[in-house]
Amino acid sequence: MPNIEEIVGLAESLEEKSVFVVKSKCVAARNRNAKCQKCVEACPTKALIVEKNEINLSHSKCVACGACCAVCPTEALVPLRPSDEELAESIAEAYLVAQGIATFACSRMAARRVVYPETFAEVPCLARMEESILLGLVAQGVEKIHLVDGDCSTCKYLHCVPGIEAILLSVNTLLETGGSSVRVQRSSQFPQELLEKGDYSAYGEKRRKFFTEARGSAKEVAGKALFSFLESEKKTKQATLRDELGITLAGKIPKFEPRRHMQILDALDGMPDLGGDKIETRLWGSIEVDEQTCVPCEMCMMFCPTNALKKVSFESGEAMENLLEFSLADCVQCNSCEDICPKKAIRVNSVVSLAELFDFEPRIIPLKDTRKK
Repeated sequence: MPNIEEIVGLAESLEEKSVFVVKSKCVAARNRNAKCQKCVEACPTKALIVEKNEINLSHSKCVACGACCAVCPTEALVPLRPSDEELAESIAEAYLVAQGIATFACSRMAARRVVYPETFAEVPCLARMEESILLGLVAQGVEKIHLVDGDCSTCKYLHCVPGIEAILLSVNTLLETGGSSVRVQRSSQFPQELLEKGDYSAYGEKRRKFFTEARGSAKEVAGKALFSFLESEKKTKQATLRDELGITLAGKIPKFEPRRHMQILDALDGMPDLGGDKIETRLWGSIEVDEQTCVPCEMCMMFCPTNALKKVSFESGEAMENLLEFSLADCVQCNSCEDICPKKAIRVNSVVSLAELFDFEPRIIPLKDTRKK
């Protein structure tokens, strides 16, 4: 077991990093033919480079905005300042103090200290927010959610504004689709209810003292949890690409469950009414396969990161019939299947069927190829 000095040292070294890269989840690292550059396009400082089976992040250039983490379809970029867990804890505390209002503020607005810091959760930039956090709050019964940022026209995160607007549109579209009356609001001012809170006096002082004292012990706990995490990162740097991706001896690349997508589905499933037939979204994708052009090479299935595409084979007379199973709920719209298909027989569409999204049974797509036993 590591001693306290080692734990604190490792925790402090991690503090220099705002994002942790999970290379095994990056579709461009899994296959060089994948064209996904969403994180690169979202980054305001060009701190990310994705090419030739590599994803590299310059921590010296990174400004901790979190935009790359919010747009990565496979969660290959993990935010650390703050982490999802820290942000959830922070907003839970703020929600209780603010008596029913969940407010997220960018660091620029937080620095103005126009309301007490205990009444909101701070993020470097609102581009750090994403659907699972906001929809999760609504699923827990939160009815007032505010995103507060300053004058973005003079902010170093100006490049992130389209991403913030896309997040707001996405989450409110999903809320409307789910029949919820809640809407996430964005403004350049804190909610009036927080401005009218007044002086917390001794209560506020006690809270600040508590969090100051707790910071040291929290850092120690975090250090213990992250010790093995950091050690494995060191080993990964020396590993081969095959080792990093966890490719088996049979040549298969491991699949993983899109955690945030599952949380969003859970939140939507608990809403009053999923109205409408279809919805346009950046979260899931629906595929179309040209059955005449497709030659079942299985490349799309091999490199699908979440197992949304599977092959099913069965005997039919003297031949083997092959079917393609597609699970919309597992698709993260990374577009790797479309990029990798050598015959360009597959297309990914951002308009998805709600019935198919919440269907437990996958869609069956017949493949024309039959092979002798």
